[in-house]
Amino acid sequence: MRFTTAVSKGRTPITKNYWIWIFISCLTFVGVNSLVGTTNISNWLLENTLTILFLIVITASYKRFKFSDLSYLLICMYLMLHIYGSKYTYAENPFGYYLKDIFNGERNQYDRIVHFSFGLLLAYPMRELFLRWFKFSKIASWILPIEITLSISGLYELIEWSVADIFFKAQGDAYLGTQGDIWDAQKDMFMAFLGAIIATTIVSSIKWGLKKYADAKQ
Repeated sequence: MRFTTAVSKGRTPITKNYWIWIFISCLTFVGVNSLVGTTNISNWLLENTLTILFLIVITASYKRFKFSDLSYLLICMYLMLHIYGSKYTYAENPFGYYLKDIFNGERNQYDRIVHFSFGLLLAYPMRELFLRWFKFSKIASWILPIEITLSISGLYELIEWSVADIFFKAQGDAYLGTQGDIWDAQKDMFMAFLGAIIATTIVSSIKWGLKKYADAKQ
């Protein structure tokens, strides 16, 4: 069982990729646990609509656009964080309350963690998308994930507002999870932006270090 960090030239069938099945099993377990134990079914369905659509797209395009196992791991980690958050709503998440007590905070920070993780965990898969499939330059493949993370974060905040205000007024407060912070949307966008910058910086540093080490060995 090989854990790949780059897109291979061959087309490994999904039935033979054991890592994919491990990721699917983890997502299924978290999803079922979240749905069965949710305290707000309407909010759960609302929170996970985009998640379900994303999974449909990534599954349908698997044969044509196959990510590396590392990218699938990062995607799986982010989706599990999001699905777990939807079990209680972000504003009422127990882990967020635990952190609030530990650090003597003023609010439940779980939503900030998920927004930060959006940039931190998905920047690398986005980089792979641009570099491997769209054949963009290395510089563009590093800059675009940061820019797109910020753009998607802004678009998501607009979607949250429109869906909550137009279609689900009763679940609006729980869905948005602003917790009384008028700058909640802007802070969420910044956390995702920061996560993407950190991710690209870490990977760039690792690649630079490996290149320096290889050059020194020659």
